[in-house]
Amino acid sequence: MPFLVFLAVALIAFGVYFASRRSNLPTRNAAGIAPLIGVVALLAAVGSCITVVPAGHVGVVDFFGTVSPNTLKAGINFVNPLANVIKFSVKTQELKETMEVPSKEGLTVRLEVSALYHLNPEKAAEVYKTIGPNYAEIILEPQFRSVSRGVTAGYEAKALYTSERELLANEILKHLSNIVAPRGITIESTPLRQVGLPAGLSESIEAKLRADQESQRMEFVLTKEKQEADRKRIEAQGIADFQKIVAQGLSDQYLRWKGIEATEKLANSTNSKVVVVGSGKDGLPLILGGQ
Repeated sequence: MPFLVFLAVALIAFGVYFASRRSNLPTRNAAGIAPLIGVVALLAAVGSCITVVPAGHVGVVDFFGTVSPNTLKAGINFVNPLANVIKFSVKTQELKETMEVPSKEGLTVRLEVSALYHLNPEKAAEVYKTIGPNYAEIILEPQFRSVSRGVTAGYEAKALYTSERELLANEILKHLSNIVAPRGITIESTPLRQVGLPAGLSESIEAKLRADQESQRMEFVLTKEKQEADRKRIEAQGIADFQKIVAQGLSDQYLRWKGIEATEKLANSTNSKVVVVGSGKDGLPLILGGQ
């Protein structure tokens, strides 16, 4: 251990110095540098009691196989000089996978997917004891592949081209988190980067999607036309009802009275006119001319 080495060097250097002081050996002058060596070695021994944990990391203290449950935070920390400090990153990391996965129809789809994850700092000591520093290769990678294949087997290939793609990614995230979160790994997201379908299948899916969109468009047009027809039918019925009500209110007496009112207004006007008396029992006067 560095601490023991530096401490031993310091003790030897100081021992040589004090031994030279008590003797008259010719090496007395050469031993004058012993105190300097002792001081440097002693400072180095003290420095081994200090460890610096970088930002975005935590430190796990391992003292001869005994792992402390308390992790070291980022910054300067004082530790047992005989202990070993293992630094774990808690930053967001990306695991990229390109795999052949099955679809619900039994087709093989080439899927490029990522997992954004980070180590749970509260469980760093447990991860070190039960898995080790290479926890991503031991736990995350195989589980990520297994979950991705299991989830895609429940979806049709066309789901990778539609809005169900987001549902698939969320389901991968949910299942993967349930497995690795208890082991100290936090999954942030599992975005699908690229999807590759067998030759000819993508064209078939795209053609079917276009046909579905056209069918939906025609259904919308028919619905709109039906609504317009209903509107015109209601409008025509309203006009008919209005005419019926008006017809019921136009009696002969009412029309004769309105004719008399109009005749009186014309007769009282200052314009010159010619009044022709109407014929028949109910004939009204007809007024012609005028300026």
